[in-house]
Amino acid sequence: MASSAIPPPLLLLSLLPLYAAASNVTLGSSLSTTSDDPSSWVSPSGDFAFGFRQLNNTNIFLLAIWYAQIPDQTIVWQANTNSPVQAGSNIELAANGLNLTDPNGLTIWSAQQNSTTSYGAMLDTGNFILSGTNTYVYVWQSFDYPTDTILPTQILPLGGMLYSKLSTTNYTKGRFVLHFTNGDLQLNPIAWPTEHQYTYYYSSGTANPNSSLSGFQLVFNQSGDVYILLGNGSNFQLWQNIFRNSNNYYRATLDFDGVFREYACAKSSDGNQRWSVVGYIPDDICSDLTNEEYGSGACGYNSYCVANGASISCYCPPGFSYIDLNNENGGCAPDFPPNCEVDNGTSNLEDVYDLIELQDINFPFGDYDQLGPYNSTQCGQACLKDCNCAVSIFNGSYCWKKRLPMSNGRRETALAFVKVMKGVISLMVFSRRQRKSRKDVNDSSVFETNLHVFTFEELKKATEEFKEELGMGSFGIVYKGVVKYGSKTQVAVKKLDKLSQGGEMEFKAEVTAIGRTHHKNLVQLLGYCCEGPHRILVYEFMSNGSLANFIFGIPRPDWYQRVQVALGIARGLVYLHEECTTPIIHCDIKPQNILIDELFIPRISDFGLAKSLVLNQTRTHTGIRGTRGYIAPEWFRYVPVTVKVDVYSFGVMLLEIICCRKSVAQEFEDEERAILTDWAYDCFREGTLDALVENDDAAMNDIKTLQRWVMTAIWCIQEDPLQRPAMSMVIQMLEGYVEVPIPI
Repeated sequence: MASSAIPPPLLLLSLLPLYAAASNVTLGSSLSTTSDDPSSWVSPSGDFAFGFRQLNNTNIFLLAIWYAQIPDQTIVWQANTNSPVQAGSNIELAANGLNLTDPNGLTIWSAQQNSTTSYGAMLDTGNFILSGTNTYVYVWQSFDYPTDTILPTQILPLGGMLYSKLSTTNYTKGRFVLHFTNGDLQLNPIAWPTEHQYTYYYSSGTANPNSSLSGFQLVFNQSGDVYILLGNGSNFQLWQNIFRNSNNYYRATLDFDGVFREYACAKSSDGNQRWSVVGYIPDDICSDLTNEEYGSGACGYNSYCVANGASISCYCPPGFSYIDLNNENGGCAPDFPPNCEVDNGTSNLEDVYDLIELQDINFPFGDYDQLGPYNSTQCGQACLKDCNCAVSIFNGSYCWKKRLPMSNGRRETALAFVKVMKGVISLMVFSRRQRKSRKDVNDSSVFETNLHVFTFEELKKATEEFKEELGMGSFGIVYKGVVKYGSKTQVAVKKLDKLSQGGEMEFKAEVTAIGRTHHKNLVQLLGYCCEGPHRILVYEFMSNGSLANFIFGIPRPDWYQRVQVALGIARGLVYLHEECTTPIIHCDIKPQNILIDELFIPRISDFGLAKSLVLNQTRTHTGIRGTRGYIAPEWFRYVPVTVKVDVYSFGVMLLEIICCRKSVAQEFEDEERAILTDWAYDCFREGTLDALVENDDAAMNDIKTLQRWVMTAIWCIQEDPLQRPAMSMVIQMLEGYVEVPIPI
């Protein structure tokens, strides 16, 4: 303990719950899983409820606290975590506390105290309390026994812990723990189903022999800030630059995937209330959760993890399937018997197995052999001929063999050879032999890629014969569909209708290139159909619509949200232009082609297809690609286009994000304001930037950033492409790492 004296911030915070509004629950009150009136004890505002929650339409219930006024009624606390109760159970408030009994009347959980309880109350803070004879003394409170979540005004003291759930629907203690110990906040994997902790994968670094500088408490204050209070009263923020809104609910949860996230959700009931992530640790759990060889990693055994900003995705290697289709993070199992148990009457394993290559995937632990110097062919063959080997990893010089189960799979610079039995590989991945045998389905269109290959009939069925349109792009209509693709079932199906003559090879090359891309700011291409005359692309479905809806709607999103969105788009373009093996030019950057995912992360869609779909587009007038208002001037000249056309379009869109208005707006009577790029340049030259963000106090309070961003946008829309910065430089300009010169 840093000091026996309570620092002023702690004193203020500790008093807040005592004065929170409450509706008293009198002694003798009870709730039952079979009772309809009342079904719960509700806080005065109606924000929180305490009572029984039915799980998955079963006869199993949790005694829990939840948000009562949002659609998904998120649970933030539960009693008796590892043993949900059956129908017929009862909770009663008595003088000795709360008593939970099963259908036979046997006590299975209690909140009993030596002091006499006078009443209970569900507070507006989300804290359920039992009050003693002294009104201002709590003899028990749920805030002292957190499960996976803490709420504003809640404190986690030294020794305090949070346990993750086992999955999204299983509230049993899971595979991760947050532990505030010795002044340090740590996240640890658990040797599930025990509670033994492995080495931490995140540490706040706030432990200090000098107690006045050591961590004292983990605080979630009333404004929504999460920080470690040090012994000297100073704060260590877990995440920075989060814009707070008093009209939001907030919670901080150690999620079942091991990431500690803070979420926000609008209080207003507009039919679109959902949680969005505003801060999280660690930055990349896929890479950080590798401090020791034990444990399965974030995604379970025999799977690999890909970080997408605040979220992660878990994938099974080819020839493997999710153990639980409803839980991607639960690991994968092979679709065939263990290698050494297979007996097909032949000693030639090459007649039994195939190798599937996975680019940039590694399973860093569990080696049983290291070979080399080897080339990639030797590495693959070494695994193919060894019945103990499930996967071999090649790093350019050496080869590592791995047995099952594999752990901590992740994206990393390496080449993985996955050994799978012939005949069990799904359409997701093809070996060379299988691709040759599938010509009757996809004729000469089949080519080497790790994308899922759909038949036209599959996609007709998935879209109910292309029934529900999501939108119309430059080269075809996008439909909503449902396919069996692991646990990701909703997809966006783009039916292309403008493939150029002779563009078959270009289409193959482009889809192959896109299939190898993976970035948190790109919409992922899941698969394609290349059957007969049909050219169809299948993308992951984005639930929050487009950037156009986001920035042109009412009310406009706050300044800090817009800043994060713009930076995310810029990072996605840097990846396409500079980090892919073959640079990809998008050619149609605009708000309608930027989609927003469930975590409000911007995702670039429709990238990389332009040159496949229109003949000679980079060298002739007929090949102009883009949308009015966003097209770079060089499209109209007889010159090859470069990635700088995307920089130009980004500059236009950046101004739209800043101003929350369209680049060409006919509603303005003043001609000077109708074209956003011209008007923004005039405002900059005349020193009237406030006109661009009228009534946006947050933007005006961040005037230096506003000015820097407008200047950066002006550089992006220079007529001469050579004057435009590369996207990597654009990011440095936006973030203030380099000085932005005054535009010409």
